[in-house]
Amino acid sequence: MGSVEVSGARPRDSRTYSLLGRGGAWKDALRRRMLAAADVFAVIGAALAAGFDDGQLAASICMTLPIWIVLAKVNGLYDRDHVRIRHETFDELPQIFHWVTLASAATGLLLGVAVESGVTAQSALLLWGVSFVLAVLLRAAGRAAWKRLVPPERGLVVGSGELADAVARKLLLERGHHLLLAERVPLEGSACGDDLGALDAVERSIKGGEYERVILAMEDLDAETLARVVRVCRVHRVKFSVAPPLRAMLGTAVELNHLAELPLIEFRTWDPSRSTMLLKRTVDFALAGGALLVFAPVMLLVAAVVRIDSTGPAIFRQRRAGRGGKPFEMLKFRTMVVDAEQRLPGLLSVDDLAEPVFKLRDDPRVTRVGRLLRRYSIDELPQLVNVLRGEMSLVGPRPEEVWLTDRYGDNERFRLAMRPGMTGPMQVHGRGDLTFQERLAIEREYVENYSLRKDVQILLRTPPITLGGVGAY
Repeated sequence: MGSVEVSGARPRDSRTYSLLGRGGAWKDALRRRMLAAADVFAVIGAALAAGFDDGQLAASICMTLPIWIVLAKVNGLYDRDHVRIRHETFDELPQIFHWVTLASAATGLLLGVAVESGVTAQSALLLWGVSFVLAVLLRAAGRAAWKRLVPPERGLVVGSGELADAVARKLLLERGHHLLLAERVPLEGSACGDDLGALDAVERSIKGGEYERVILAMEDLDAETLARVVRVCRVHRVKFSVAPPLRAMLGTAVELNHLAELPLIEFRTWDPSRSTMLLKRTVDFALAGGALLVFAPVMLLVAAVVRIDSTGPAIFRQRRAGRGGKPFEMLKFRTMVVDAEQRLPGLLSVDDLAEPVFKLRDDPRVTRVGRLLRRYSIDELPQLVNVLRGEMSLVGPRPEEVWLTDRYGDNERFRLAMRPGMTGPMQVHGRGDLTFQERLAIEREYVENYSLRKDVQILLRTPPITLGGVGAY
């Protein structure tokens, strides 16, 4: 195959850069400037809070703004979104924490030398805490405003089969990205024969400036095809992503590192440390206890409404499989009629289930109030008691009924390696709209790559998704 001919093409971003004229890479430039503006306002707000009784101190902190912006740039807080398809402020909390901590320390050290009054412990703590909170809030607001101001990226998926279908479905289910799947080009084999014409068409589309990101999702990807698409995307400055064709072989618990220039894929084959799990349990106990105190009035009100709406107890108790498959009694507000389990055989045959899971979108057993409670996951609040008991965790795989887990094969039993959670990866990545295999994939990634950071991210993402009511039934 000959080399790709691009000399006669006009690269997409060779146009004169202009925010107002929408020329060149104006979308990414606008986002960087909006994020930088958010950081500036966060630092100014923190300076006013730290120096609320000392105008000179507040002004001095504002003078260190260039240091804050440079450190944010060094931490990749303005350029990270350019590479990734999905970009949310919650995903960069560790980088924001690191940036604020480092910048606050540098500011305190500098002002301690340059300003006679220096920085008190109280003002330093205020500077750090307020700047972190404001940075998170203002950067989230900046991203939301940016998504409203600019049209989504036009994306092209190249490939066919299950991998390309999975990419298209994730773009549909996942939030946080700003990409519109404009077209799919089926491409199955190598860059020769019948697929050569399709690959030529892809190149022409890229050269014509029709797309801003290309996602290669081929089951049988060869080096020549990859190199050819990368080359034309680089010349025309089109963002490029690859869905690995060896997904099934690599699994989820992998990390890419380098030994000199040699890339190595390293597998995580160990369990989380005991100290990590102890800290997880400590956080569960503390947050669940506090949440029970806060939500106690709401729970009493919900219990009364459930009793008024239909005959039966307010609390529903059901045997679910816990860690290691050990049964426990899970608590929920009742959302179905009292004889719901007796009516199940009339709705479906358990023996005919293709997979060990079921969810009825329009379940006739659900009460009027129950439908509302399910939509916003209010029925899950009594599970805070299960968390206090140690039967559940705030974050983990979804708890399933024992009779369903008894049908698990070797590929599904990994879900029982951790305590089930009130929320988890399923709840923030599609909820009830996920297929069983999609649920398994995202829960496997959670279990095999567990970290406390993942728990924090899931907890922060749960409220807005729950309030949206998407995928809940």
